[in-house]
Amino acid sequence: MAVATSSSRGRETRDILLSFARSISERDIITYEHSRRVAVYAQRLARSIGWSRAEALDLALAALVHDLGKTWIANDILNKSGALSDDERRTMERHPMIGARILIGCDVHPFYVETVLHHHEAWDGHGYPAGLHGEDIPLSARMLSIADVYDVLTSQRPYKAAFTEEAARERLLLGAATSFDPTLVRAFLRLLDMQPNFTLPQRLCALPKKGRQYRPFLTEI
Repeated sequence: MAVATSSSRGRETRDILLSFARSISERDIITYEHSRRVAVYAQRLARSIGWSRAEALDLALAALVHDLGKTWIANDILNKSGALSDDERRTMERHPMIGARILIGCDVHPFYVETVLHHHEAWDGHGYPAGLHGEDIPLSARMLSIADVYDVLTSQRPYKAAFTEEAARERLLLGAATSFDPTLVRAFLRLLDMQPNFTLPQRLCALPKKGRQYRPFLTEI
């Protein structure tokens, strides 16, 4: 069910989320740009499985702040070019909980909280933070997980080169039924087949100044 973004409460929630997106952009433009692309991919996937435009936009807004918790993690961990130590990995894995707690503190709709909290869960239960399994993982988080990993794979990072679209496809297929909902993986791969220019380029695109209308996803689908 879509969050009532047309209501006064819904507009307030949207403004809160976009305010957090601006703070991410100011703190780390690379993380913001990643989140922007993930939001578009997640929105496209949601529409392809029958979600309404309003529901898909709700998911895009959640995706835009899915890494909010990383703003509380030190840059030397976020930008490390080598492998993370065990302690650093445990610190990094706290970011979904940190982000969810921030959203809870702002009294946003539970849809956004659970999507952010569970976007690193895995279909076979080996994910975090709760170790949820299969359909116990919220559908929104399952879609966000695929969109998130696809963008990580196809983007250049300090620790790796960008994968080709075909190589990223193979990685998603390998993760179907272990890391990802296999039905959603198939739906995502159909989108790749249908849209030749599906993968978004890496570029810097800061949010507009406060007070200007911001509708970054409605023209994407």
